[in-house]
Amino acid sequence: MVMTDSVQVVEMLRQQFGIDVQENVTLAPYTSARIGGPADVLVTVKSADEFASAMQLLWEHELPYYVLGGGSNVLVSDKGVRGVVVLNKAKELRFETGDNPTVWCEAGVIFSNLANRCASKGLAGLEWAATVPGTIGGAVYGNAGAFGGDMSGNLIWAELLTKNGREKFSVEQMGYNYRTSVLKRGEINAIVLSALLRLKNSTREEVSVKIEQFSERRKATQPPGASMGSMFKNPVGDHAGRLIEAAGLKGTRIGTAEISRLHGNFFVNHGETRASDVRELIDLTRRTVKQKLGVELELEIELVGDW
Repeated sequence: MVMTDSVQVVEMLRQQFGIDVQENVTLAPYTSARIGGPADVLVTVKSADEFASAMQLLWEHELPYYVLGGGSNVLVSDKGVRGVVVLNKAKELRFETGDNPTVWCEAGVIFSNLANRCASKGLAGLEWAATVPGTIGGAVYGNAGAFGGDMSGNLIWAELLTKNGREKFSVEQMGYNYRTSVLKRGEINAIVLSALLRLKNSTREEVSVKIEQFSERRKATQPPGASMGSMFKNPVGDHAGRLIEAAGLKGTRIGTAEISRLHGNFFVNHGETRASDVRELIDLTRRTVKQKLGVELELEIELVGDW
């Protein structure tokens, strides 16, 4: 870390979080692609309050940081991440039943787990999320979606932490568009602490059947194994996977990174894959699709760390 008081801040974090503060930790095990170099410091937070407290300390001392949830939709560089990586494991949730059921959940809740818990209670609305990797925080941040549903259709409000403190942002204030938000576009600097989601009354059987159908569709069209999820955003009126296939790129490998033969928009880690190989595959894909089909592919994943 470059900041002169970084050692002091790490000591303050250690006093507060004890063994949940580790130094020089490889991030690969914390990402869905199982790729990535070391973080200078990794702090694991286990509640929204702990999360807010850690962030306020980092902001106050102007230390570089990155927030990691489920680790999907990110490619962490081989050189790793300078500063502090905050691993969000805040997982409290509460259901409100009645005519207009809702669920409030902290940002570290795994989205697919939440969808299955809703099913077990006969609550509908999140079936689309049963196969979505990552956390609620990441889903709120990036307007995650699948099978015709997305976060903008379920969110009532998100509790964000800004440098002015905690505040609730309505779904309208989140500025949602396809796979983006005011947060992802960098229009405001804030952290997602929790969210309130809209549900619908149904039956356990009905919700479970729908989840099963979506899961089967996902298995039939998307590869198993370690990946980041969808690599590129779908261009308007088209699909990134179709374009990659049309460019003849399915099955292309660099090192142990491969463009899936099942779905062109998934890059699979076949073991000990370097981030630099994936990055090279990304650049090759964009270049080839642009040359052959005239379409500029835009990344859906985020490149994290020192490149």
